[in-house]
Amino acid sequence: METTARHPRKRARTLVLAAVLVCFAELAGWWCSQDGGLVLVAKLFHHPLLFGVLVVGLLTAAVFVGVRNLAVRILTGIAAALAAFAAVPFALLASIPSETSDRTAPGRPDRHLVIEEGSAMIDPLWWVYVDEGWGPTQRRWKVGYFNGDDFTNGLHEASWVGPDRIRIVTGDPAEEAQVHLIDVDPETGRPLRTLTLG
Repeated sequence: METTARHPRKRARTLVLAAVLVCFAELAGWWCSQDGGLVLVAKLFHHPLLFGVLVVGLLTAAVFVGVRNLAVRILTGIAAALAAFAAVPFALLASIPSETSDRTAPGRPDRHLVIEEGSAMIDPLWWVYVDEGWGPTQRRWKVGYFNGDDFTNGLHEASWVGPDRIRIVTGDPAEEAQVHLIDVDPETGRPLRTLTLG
């Protein structure tokens, strides 16, 4: 009798431990998504909505496996359903940026200018980064963020004008474009300044 009671508790503890590990994985991904973070870790583990749903599912399963009280199970099921229902608008409105450009710096095959595009409802968004290094040690530095709700803030072009200098053009070149030159650290690839427009 005692052994049969232990198995559900052991499975429930395993599910809780899995939920904790998922939280730590997301935390590592979030940390690496910050300026200068490891690109590979951020891409693998920074998915807050997905990991949040996974944690709620694991904890709900732990309660169903480890608790025999029907009222607790019903309340847990209702809470999990409400959490899933609350996540639906975020899932529908979330714009996952997609990489649209990856240009290697002249004379520096380990340095790339990366552009990602997304949207906020109908407004186009752009993120510009410098990726420095190779493989699992590659780091990502933020160059700029551009919100196209006003066309003068929209990104028209981002390119290298040397191994340590980036040229960014915003606005409409046919009307009133602005050119921004940003230098990067020759050793680390980190931009010496960043742009935020919009």
